Amino acid sequence: MATSTDAAQTGKILLEVVTPDKLIFSEQVDQVSAPGSEGDFGVLPGHSHFLSTLRIGELNYRIGEKTQFMSILWGFAEVTPTKVTILAEIAEKAEDIDVDRAREAVTKAEKHLERGGIPSEVEEAKVSLEKARLRQKVAERLHNTQGHS
Repeated sequence: MATSTDAAQTGKILLEVVTPDKLIFSEQVDQVSAPGSEGDFGVLPGHSHFLSTLRIGELNYRIGEKTQFMSILWGFAEVTPTKVTILAEIAEKAEDIDVDRAREAVTKAEKHLERGGIPSEVEEAKVSLEKARLRQKVAERLHNTQGHS
């Protein structure tokens, strides 16, 4: 079994991102930042054990000098000195998000919110808009870092 000293010596931590449908990602990384419900948190190898709930937000991880991005829609994070496990309702890697579709979803959600309605419909529209904006932001980060517009 790996110890926190082993993790610190290798300089890597295993990141696993899992949804109810499948394993999205499993790889040794240098650093992880996640959208905790009480605020964003960062994890390096050798980190203390803890559990956190997750909100809608951006997860990023670094491998060498390259930072990768992922959208996370609610869930839980378990951190140990050698591993970060993200159990998310929905998770998408930036490269799996269609930028144009994400932009269209933002426009559609904005229009839905403008229409208003009963409080539950307005709240649903706000959540839809938050999710759509997150997907757009994550997808555009990838395209911007690759020199695309």
